[in-house]
Amino acid sequence: MSDSTDTASAAKPTRFEPPVSDASQPFWDATREQRFLIQWCTACDQAVFYPRENCPACLGTSFEWKQASGKGTVYASSVQHRAANPMMANRVPYVVAMVELEEGIRIMSNVIDCPPDDVVVGQPVQLTWEPLSDGRNLPQFSPLQEG
Repeated sequence: MSDSTDTASAAKPTRFEPPVSDASQPFWDATREQRFLIQWCTACDQAVFYPRENCPACLGTSFEWKQASGKGTVYASSVQHRAANPMMANRVPYVVAMVELEEGIRIMSNVIDCPPDDVVVGQPVQLTWEPLSDGRNLPQFSPLQEG
């Protein structure tokens, strides 16, 4: 018999939440402490994102995890006026962006904390976090605040 209090006390997702794989487990574990780690291939010294079993540059399988700066620029973006996933319907319009990090990798994410139409290619952005229902944090980006 299952314990209904565990189910009742678990937070329900308010958005689509990415699944966790064996390869991405260290990444997601670090997000619980709001640490943004990326894989580095020890064979060819290339940054790798999204987490995976093989390096896309050399097909190596030996990685180490390194802290990323969390700073980058918008490489491409699109304003979503209709949610592709029903769990995102209450967020429209929102920005889906490809962000190029200082480490040379690109990550698909959202740009938040500004009007969607203000997001432009080349715009400097910085990492921020959105809490997920299971204690993980989703990397998001906001315009870089000069200062």
